[in-house]
Amino acid sequence: MRVHPMILAAALVLPLAAAATASPKPKLTGEEKIAKAIEGRVAGKPVKCLMLHSIRSSQIIDRTAILYTTGNGTIYVNRPPVGASSLDSSDILVTRTSTSQLCNIDIVRLMDSTTRSETGFVGLGDFVPYAKVKKAS
Repeated sequence: MRVHPMILAAALVLPLAAAATASPKPKLTGEEKIAKAIEGRVAGKPVKCLMLHSIRSSQIIDRTAILYTTGNGTIYVNRPPVGASSLDSSDILVTRTSTSQLCNIDIVRLMDSTTRSETGFVGLGDFVPYAKVKKAS
């Protein structure tokens, strides 16, 4: 059986056209990303500092905040009052402290993960803890 080239071409193009017209997944705003990260958690009283040894990971939320996750699973949301518009999830956080704590008076430099050039900085604010809600037994 011989397939006409035009039919074959149409069979290849139609799925591509359908994929191109499908609506892309809406991009979440910074606030929506934070809400998703802290879903099922309860806010605690803001703190001025975190012990560096307790921080297990950090995540930049574009132009909004930095999330710090500690060893016990608590997520601390820091909304820098200075420089938040410079936050980019593809950047690297460069933190220098003179103590064993990261505090709301510290400055964090931002570096491009590819070029290693400085892209900006943020002045940290208070850290708002979000702990998992304990289920009643």
